[in-house]
Amino acid sequence: MTHIEQQTRSAWDAYGRHHLKRGTPLPDLDRITWGPGVDGPGDEVLGDLAGLRVLDLGCGTGRHAAHLARAYGARVDGVDASPSQIERARAHHPDVPGLRLFHADAVDHLGQAEPYDVIYSVSAVHFFDPHRLFPALAGSLAPGGRLQFTALHTNSEGHKPSSTITPRLELLHLAGGGTLTLHMWVLAPNLWESLLTRHGLEVRGVTALDAPEGRNRASYRLFEAQRPDD
Repeated sequence: MTHIEQQTRSAWDAYGRHHLKRGTPLPDLDRITWGPGVDGPGDEVLGDLAGLRVLDLGCGTGRHAAHLARAYGARVDGVDASPSQIERARAHHPDVPGLRLFHADAVDHLGQAEPYDVIYSVSAVHFFDPHRLFPALAGSLAPGGRLQFTALHTNSEGHKPSSTITPRLELLHLAGGGTLTLHMWVLAPNLWESLLTRHGLEVRGVTALDAPEGRNRASYRLFEAQRPDD
């Protein structure tokens, strides 16, 4: 884990502790929401999951992973480097059949786990150094395996993505007030696509996901890729 990623982990752990202290409720989900709006694509992006090995990368509180295990009978692993976020996940999902939650660096976990049929990530990939993450992702997909992830494209103030693979500072707003500063890789879509293809993955689709509110100019991109069959 790089120094920047360690700083990000510390910030996310502070975020989790903030919500543990507040006792923020975690209602169960009935679908995945990939972007800032509730009317966008949902579970169907992931395809058929029945009986498959699935990884939620940067699972946070584990709500997406728990939903998929319950709804589709998938064997879902969730991994997150923040102790407080995994504490929240385990407290709220103690006995979901098919769900396992891991406190670990995602890249380390990918290097040790058996290959996955599906790997997905909801707004977490942009917190990892892509030069470290993408080789691990490509090597951890089973032949024909699918990868889906969302990444920030423009922030709420409309700052556009970077044209180089370098991190930049972004603010994370806390419920009840306050902010945390994190480094993020906010990249132009062609850079994300080049990272995927460079590591042998086929890009299957890129979808724009914009915030519905006029003042909020945040926009995300949903990337869908696949490892070719051997």
